[in-house]
Amino acid sequence: MAAPAGERVVYLNGKFVPESQATVSISDHGFTHGDAAFDTMRTFKGKVFKLKEHVERLYRSCKYAGIDPGISQGEMSRLTDEVVERNKHLLGPSDDFWVTQRVTRGVPSARPGEKEQPTIIILCRPLPWERAKFYQTGISMRTSPIRRTPPQYLDPRAKLQNYLNQVMAEMLAKQGDPDVWSLLLDENGNVAEGSGYNFFIVRDGRVITSHERYVLGGISRQTTMEICQELNIPAAEMDFNLYDVYTADEAFITATSVCLLPVRSVDTRTIGDGAIPGSITGRILGTWSGMVGVDIAGQYLAHIKSA
Repeated sequence: MAAPAGERVVYLNGKFVPESQATVSISDHGFTHGDAAFDTMRTFKGKVFKLKEHVERLYRSCKYAGIDPGISQGEMSRLTDEVVERNKHLLGPSDDFWVTQRVTRGVPSARPGEKEQPTIIILCRPLPWERAKFYQTGISMRTSPIRRTPPQYLDPRAKLQNYLNQVMAEMLAKQGDPDVWSLLLDENGNVAEGSGYNFFIVRDGRVITSHERYVLGGISRQTTMEICQELNIPAAEMDFNLYDVYTADEAFITATSVCLLPVRSVDTRTIGDGAIPGSITGRILGTWSGMVGVDIAGQYLAHIKSA
């Protein structure tokens, strides 16, 4: 089915359909219970970054949730590339896509004991260009009174569609200021992560992030650790708390859409000397840009200038 001019194409259960015609049953487990796994990735120059790693994480999440996608990882990767290719003509000269794969448990079977058929959705959309300003200003964060779900209840390492823990934390953080981002602590009072992004601090030239035990092991997080190794910047996973955050030299977050954003303040306390970005944060982001052949911050900032 051909999509109208200017409309994106979506993969849904074996077919490529116009986005406006992609519908899911109101009885689907993903809608009624948040019973689904998903993953998100982005493109650089129209090519998905670290597709293999994202698909592998998606399938680990599905395995944890007991959902069988019914297709191989290789086929999921091929279909993802095809979705991007079918929509590539919609990209402007400095544009890239945010790409999402969702696998739900599907619609409950009408016959007891019959295996449900999963719902598979692959779609792409423009990157959130409205976040461009944060490359210039850094982000302000607020510690949430809501703690990150502990692994003995639901393991944060699985990227599951039930995101209410993070959604509520973000809602509370933004009360009074829509530009504030949330920071969640774990049950022990140590820093966990944000609502869909990992958190880092820099102290005495050393990059520190939380143990994966209480956080989703982000692909951008892993990329940052790899870049630190390449640059001979000491980097480690460890427990740290708000004292360490407030007294850090630099802080930043990592997420698929933006890759890396500097943090200006946490709980109204300016981090370090307030420089945006900090020296080490800037080195990591610059190396990442060189690795993918795109000025990551510049690509976002170009959309401010063209607005």
